[in-house]
Amino acid sequence: MTLKKIYADFHIHIGRTSHNLPVKITAARNLTFENIVKEAHHCKGLGMIGVIDAQSPPVQEDIIKGLESGLYKEHPDGGIIYGKTTCLLGAEIEIREPGLGPAHVLVYLKTLAQMQQFTDWCRKSMKNIRLSTQRLYQPVRALQEKVWELDGIFIPAHVFTPFKSIYGSATDKMGKLLDLEKVSAVELGLSSDTDLADRLSELSRFPFVTNSDAHSLPKIGREYNEILVIEPSFEEFRRALKGVNGRKIVANCGLNPKLGKYYRSRCLKCDSIWPENEPERCPGCGSTRMVKGVYDRILELSDQPCQHPHFRPPYRYQVPLEFIPKLGKKTLDKLLLAFGTEMNVLNQVPIERIAEVAGEGIAHQIWLAREERLEFVEGGGGIYGRVKTAGYSAKGS
Repeated sequence: MTLKKIYADFHIHIGRTSHNLPVKITAARNLTFENIVKEAHHCKGLGMIGVIDAQSPPVQEDIIKGLESGLYKEHPDGGIIYGKTTCLLGAEIEIREPGLGPAHVLVYLKTLAQMQQFTDWCRKSMKNIRLSTQRLYQPVRALQEKVWELDGIFIPAHVFTPFKSIYGSATDKMGKLLDLEKVSAVELGLSSDTDLADRLSELSRFPFVTNSDAHSLPKIGREYNEILVIEPSFEEFRRALKGVNGRKIVANCGLNPKLGKYYRSRCLKCDSIWPENEPERCPGCGSTRMVKGVYDRILELSDQPCQHPHFRPPYRYQVPLEFIPKLGKKTLDKLLLAFGTEMNVLNQVPIERIAEVAGEGIAHQIWLAREERLEFVEGGGGIYGRVKTAGYSAKGS
């Protein structure tokens, strides 16, 4: 048994089907199943991905067509194979219990046949099964039972974001809402990391995953996981979550939370960051209207200092190439042509070789990103943070 490290992003939306039917309304039109697997394999260098709109019947039709033509094949341990990339079939579902706010959860199933069974079950309690992230008009624990019955994986999505998440909008304790015995892992979301999340003792039992929640092709892989498995498949992913026989999550790789668009609380009237010590009114304009940030929400919920369980892997701050200042599409295309995939550029290619293609300044920024030495302007209230431009110095690099 030989284990190998792969890169994996388990939260990617479908924008349209091959027949131009909308699935995720807010996602890019070219975000089809075929384009996603090709982008993940050829450009991003991801060994495993998760498409979380696979409950949609037209999406299933696209997959079946690809299987019949030989473009894809089904992995015996679960997933759809394209090249060296395996795509897990998932669904993002909106749940809401009486008296609580809405939240999103992720469901992954081993086979297309099981996903079709899940579609039939959801159809009876959902207004439009074709569209992404629809409300399920059933108790959330009934959903968990169904996922368990189908031998699936259940993961609460982006658990701290202020809109439609477990802690951000639904409840202050996950155990009040979910059967914790039927939770496989927790997805952190773009504006948090393990140092923040491990301030909640309730989460210490769960593995964390970091995913892109991509609504366009360039966003695929902006957050990802390094996973040690025998090969990319549904069952190997499950074994990695459980730590079976050496399989494991080696690292969670994500944006520095400061780059996330919901990291800090922000005033809705003047767009100012809401100071930690000014809870009632914005000091800039006096407004009382704000979007609560992930950082501030976690401070409210925290019941312990940051305390990582023994199995928690390191969190590696990842700055996707699209965030690197002055790195435009033409230069990005040159880098991908020279080095194959974004994962190679971000993690493996020597900085000297990057400089030969993209110039010393951009290479220096990528080096600072690897060293976790970049500085950021904090995001919040729906506005992404950004990287501060660092001047290049040959002596400093």
